[in-house]
Amino acid sequence: MISFIFVATQATAQTRPGGAAPGPTSVGTVTIQTVEVPYIRTLPGRAVAFETGEIRARVSGVVEEILYAAGDKLNPGDPMFKIEDTTYVAAFASAKAALAGALVQRDTAQATVDRYMTLQGSAVSKADLQSAQAAAAAAVASYAAAQAAVDVAQLDLDRTTVRSPIAGVAGISNVSIGALVTANQADALATVTRLDPIYIDVSDSSAGMLRVRAQIDDGSLKLGSKVGVALVLENGETYDGQGTVVVLGNVVSATTGTFDLRVQFDNPKRLILPGQFLRVKLTLGTTSAKLVPQRATGRNSDGTLTVFVAKDGVAKKVALTTSGSQDNAWIVTSGVEDGDLVIVDGLTNLRDGAEVKPVPVTIDADGVVRDTTPETAADTAKPAAPATTGNN
Repeated sequence: MISFIFVATQATAQTRPGGAAPGPTSVGTVTIQTVEVPYIRTLPGRAVAFETGEIRARVSGVVEEILYAAGDKLNPGDPMFKIEDTTYVAAFASAKAALAGALVQRDTAQATVDRYMTLQGSAVSKADLQSAQAAAAAAVASYAAAQAAVDVAQLDLDRTTVRSPIAGVAGISNVSIGALVTANQADALATVTRLDPIYIDVSDSSAGMLRVRAQIDDGSLKLGSKVGVALVLENGETYDGQGTVVVLGNVVSATTGTFDLRVQFDNPKRLILPGQFLRVKLTLGTTSAKLVPQRATGRNSDGTLTVFVAKDGVAKKVALTTSGSQDNAWIVTSGVEDGDLVIVDGLTNLRDGAEVKPVPVTIDADGVVRDTTPETAADTAKPAAPATTGNN
């Protein structure tokens, strides 16, 4: 995160020798400059699992084994439950026996047809041949049905081992060994959740969307080549990693006046869990702005944001209009102009119209005021580099 450096002065009251009347109060000032800052919208979001698989039995029976432990990382096809398979083994064997009988019948019927073909016109009539051909066709159909029965029996036998359909983290089992489960029952045996990557569902107001479009139309907002997506965790820390926009909402809720969008983040350490409420920062582009340090501002009784400006040796109190914040500064849209000296230090007991003397100092990234040497003053007079974070 790159912070702006402001030119300011350390305030020290000055008194003349011998108890003479004090002169102008030395105050810290910053020189206002228009800079390009990222246009960022900070929106509330909620984590949603990338995939969730509810595990259900597809055959009926008693649970013989639970083949996993809660929290295990599973791959598609990994076994999770074993259902008693005695009945299904017997059904499979019966189906195979029926298939073998159908095979014999098919081959016998076909042999009869072949023999009748050679004897047609002498010992076998045309009607006998047609009857044999019909019997052979029926035998072929019976064989196909027996083969399908074997396949079904094999599927049922295979399904006595319940497997994970997706890769993910296994949840707690909802059944115990000895429990009777039924095919396609409503209650899931367990749940497997894929957490890497993970989705964040974000809500934005339709009014905010219209403001953004208006700024794009009037040229005050320059869109970037892509939308930057950052995530702020519940403890206030910024998540290490950039997200991507997956789905943009195209319907506004009739009850809340918001529309939804979905972003995706890699989650290899499983720091983000489904259901967490988070904040998503969307960097849409850049906009020209004047930055005023937050430490320099105050508020009137009606809530108006104000700041003191040093002009012609006098402190003048002005009202500000802002459109958000950037690091430790307000993004100001009106109230100050380029070149104005905003007082950031020596504000105690400062009144509108008081005589002041600006003296340069710097404000570091931590917001600490430091004396400015002529060299650093020259350096800080240069335009500041664009910042990378903020709030609009």
